[in-house]
Amino acid sequence: MSRPYVVVVLMAGLGLVGCSKADLIQKFAASEDQALARSYVDLLRQHRFDDIEKSMDPSLTGPSLNQTLSNMAGMFPPGEPTSVTLVGAQSFKTPDSSMVNLTFEYGFAGKWLVTNVALKKQGGNTTIVGFHVYPQTKSLEAQSKFTLKDKSPLQYAVLALIIVAPLVTLWSLVSCLRTKLKGRKWLWVLFIILGVGRLAINWTTGAWGFNPFYIQLFSASAFAPFYGPWTLGVSLPLGAIVFLLSRDKLRSTDVGS
Repeated sequence: MSRPYVVVVLMAGLGLVGCSKADLIQKFAASEDQALARSYVDLLRQHRFDDIEKSMDPSLTGPSLNQTLSNMAGMFPPGEPTSVTLVGAQSFKTPDSSMVNLTFEYGFAGKWLVTNVALKKQGGNTTIVGFHVYPQTKSLEAQSKFTLKDKSPLQYAVLALIIVAPLVTLWSLVSCLRTKLKGRKWLWVLFIILGVGRLAINWTTGAWGFNPFYIQLFSASAFAPFYGPWTLGVSLPLGAIVFLLSRDKLRSTDVGS
């Protein structure tokens, strides 16, 4: 079977504001699709592999499929789950088919599993084009919880910079707006509010990356997908620094801008 890939859910519309994560994500997956995907997981838990194979896309069938399903089923503990939560939803449409990819988190007593079921609808038929099970040491929400405990020096440094950079930008912006300049003030305002480059770090894993060709507002960002880890990003407030260092030279003694 194919390797797992990240499932991203996008929010759209002001009507989503104020809803919980669970309520928000439900808006991106039809109830009938969720029920069908969960029914296949139930068949897997019951070791009814033949029923699953009947719905498998031909591209996934083969002599090793039964063993693969057996291995996946073995990851589930006996008994009913204490919780089942939709944590990811993605859909695609083409002129002649559509696909929905749903990810659920199953909670058992002291054990968690993430299941991913991808369904393809074409010509009135629905087939399984992806089926995965991933054991977890704790819930996704607990894994991605923002905490200051046990972080690396780089993570603490990025967190500090993500606070300092916007403050420097704001200080420079206010100073620019209150200063009479020789040139066009709006160009300086634009230069000040845009940060250059981006150092981004995954707050949960500590993995980081740097993109020198990146521009972001106020030189800082923080983002977390549903049930996913926070990613913090900081940029160099180049315009803000240049303006503060050059303010006296740029100051106009004539009429303001």
